[in-house]
Amino acid sequence: MSLKRLNKFLSHAGIASRRKVEELILNNKVKVNNVITNDLSTKIDSSKDKVTINNKLIKEQQKLYFILNKPKGYLCSNQRKDDEKLVIDLFENFNERLFTVGRLDKDTTGLIMVTNDGDAANKIIHPSSNIEKEYLIKIKESIKDTDLKKISKGCFVENQFIKPKSVKKIRNGTLKIIITEGKKREIRIMIKKANLSLISLSRIRVGNLKLGSLEIGFFKQVKLNDLLKVF
Repeated sequence: MSLKRLNKFLSHAGIASRRKVEELILNNKVKVNNVITNDLSTKIDSSKDKVTINNKLIKEQQKLYFILNKPKGYLCSNQRKDDEKLVIDLFENFNERLFTVGRLDKDTTGLIMVTNDGDAANKIIHPSSNIEKEYLIKIKESIKDTDLKKISKGCFVENQFIKPKSVKKIRNGTLKIIITEGKKREIRIMIKKANLSLISLSRIRVGNLKLGSLEIGFFKQVKLNDLLKVF
């Protein structure tokens, strides 16, 4: 018999985030085998126990894993403001509660992972994972050696000094940068600090997982082992 915490079972079933699920439990909204359960330490056997919310039977979700070539203009969020476009809008044919693994800012394209498996996502984005992320950057100016040196020296982002792992010129207005941190807009900040004008920014690799020939706006379903290739 395999026991699982009730809050973990509900969050994995796509009901809500772990925090919201705990609120439901504490507010007497959850029943296990027709008995109200408000103890967060409750464990269940999902193969036998009957879990309901407002008399609706909750079932375990199939775990889904995707890689997407994120288009420009889409947000990596499950919270919509006004008429914003969300990455999860591209997965409208799936009923599961999907979310992105980490983030790319609105104007950045490229490789983003999408799943409904919170455990796998947390493992990948945890700071201790130290996973490489590779970006392809196009700028207006002709890239000089002095530009590469400026970027390589690093800069402060979110009050922390960071340095790229490598900076490489590909051709006259194109370079690749590899980082291991995950600070907000750090690549854009590095380019601006070097007094360069950014045209486009795309993430092409996370760990050993590569974007390859996947076209912008398209995604493909993969297995968990494929997703964990980032390590």
